[in-house]
Amino acid sequence: MADQHIDPERVQFDAFKALPRDTVIHMLNLVRFKAAATYPADHPLAADALTGAEAYAHYGADSGPVFHRVGGRIVWRGTMEAMVIGPDAEHWDAMFIAEYPTSAAFMEMVTDPVYRQAVIHRQAAVETSRLIRCNPKASRSGTGFG
Repeated sequence: MADQHIDPERVQFDAFKALPRDTVIHMLNLVRFKAAATYPADHPLAADALTGAEAYAHYGADSGPVFHRVGGRIVWRGTMEAMVIGPDAEHWDAMFIAEYPTSAAFMEMVTDPVYRQAVIHRQAAVETSRLIRCNPKASRSGTGFG
């Protein structure tokens, strides 16, 4: 099986933590769901035969209050229609950009006990994902891509 990229590797998380913590950050989220969610056997939803998308909805519902409490908001959400540049076989079921007032707010969220419980839904739901920290830049209308 290919690398799953569901949770951050230690070296990746350390690199994230080494960046400035007092600036606004955007987190680009690209998520591919499993056809069937895979919960731990002792989880209350393990026998419910949820799809990955349904399990991810539980993740959103359970983690949402923590996300909002730390000042997070969704600044962009979209649906993939076609791969124009990149591997033809690569597709994403959920694509969005989450904004945090600081990376410290993101760290507060991911260490919150309620959020850590919600992550079980994400782990059950996700086949693979990408989470990319971005430094938001103001658009300069009419100046091209540079």
